[in-house]
Amino acid sequence: MIRSKFLLLFLFPFISIPAQHQFQISDGSANYNVKINVETCSKEECRGKATIDLYDKKTSKLFQTLKSADLNFYLNENEKPTVNVIQLYNEQSPLIFDDFNFDGTEDLAIRNRNESGYGGPSYDVYVYNITRKQFVISDELTALAHENLGMFNTDSERKRLITYSKSGCCWHLTTEYTVLPQRGLFKVYELEEDATGGEKVKVTKKEFIYDKWITNAKTYPINEYYKEN
Repeated sequence: MIRSKFLLLFLFPFISIPAQHQFQISDGSANYNVKINVETCSKEECRGKATIDLYDKKTSKLFQTLKSADLNFYLNENEKPTVNVIQLYNEQSPLIFDDFNFDGTEDLAIRNRNESGYGGPSYDVYVYNITRKQFVISDELTALAHENLGMFNTDSERKRLITYSKSGCCWHLTTEYTVLPQRGLFKVYELEEDATGGEKVKVTKKEFIYDKWITNAKTYPINEYYKEN
């Protein structure tokens, strides 16, 4: 083996073999330990092609390997990636473990490029398939994590998924979805805050109640509204 490597370098001295940077995460999931191998890292940031190996915590055996075309993330003070952090306009971890479809099993979102609103982080979202006993991509949930401001939030108590979007400084939209068995996502709430008029903000709430949308719109002085909220 050593002789083969030497011969390869002798014949092709200018071949550059990209280094892989490995990180291990044991506290992000109830069921899996994780090994991340990513293409490039500086002192504070990693990015590039990556593999995510999931190991069953009970058996220590490799459970599944998933990939990201560009797993862009920052390192914390311990020179490791964070996990399960979702902060609007701030830190969003490369891996998010949660029950996104509220079926009682753990799912996984993997950061892939920066293609959400305003160049923010975007995610490929995988849900656990009980029949296949592995994670499978969810096109609907992945779209949510590409078309808004980064990764969506999960409200497990109310069983809602919450997205945020904006246009410029003065228009914001908060949207909530529920997950219907065998049917997928269903929008149930919208909060639109429109302050593009200057001194006032128009707040429009829409809720889906008893099979119909209920709309309530009010206008507030902008300084009072944002002071209270």
